[in-house]
Amino acid sequence: MIYKFARLIKLIRANGGIVGSFLTKWRTDTLKEGTHVGTDSWGNKYYENYYYMICRSRWVVYNPRFKFEYDASQVNADWYGWLHYKTDRLPCEDPAKVALHSCSWTQAWLQPHRENYTGTDSSYYPYPTVVPHIKTWDGCTVSDRIAKCKET
Repeated sequence: MIYKFARLIKLIRANGGIVGSFLTKWRTDTLKEGTHVGTDSWGNKYYENYYYMICRSRWVVYNPRFKFEYDASQVNADWYGWLHYKTDRLPCEDPAKVALHSCSWTQAWLQPHRENYTGTDSSYYPYPTVVPHIKTWDGCTVSDRIAKCKET
């Protein structure tokens, strides 16, 4: 019992005291403590703690400017592989990623990471280039249409 109380005190300290822990719990529904391993270009912070079970020992704390509007598409591709256990190398330690980002030729065609805007006003809507095949319902049944055709 004392061990659990000591662990709770340690979690509260790691999350910024009582107020910080309350805000973290309100925003992410969990309190975790771990080692800060890096920050991406959007300000998201990545943590690791092997005390937790596998697949829960790495996590991201999204930039506070997102408030409650954060989602998984805000994790850029550099950190995605590490976060999902595809690699144990951090993006700054991976020689392939370092070589990719240091080459001026690849910088010409690599685009900066953008979040997924599906369901928002900024989402992509393709321009329709074909005539729609589905007609709107005019309120008549098939038999009513046949009767109208015979009357005219």
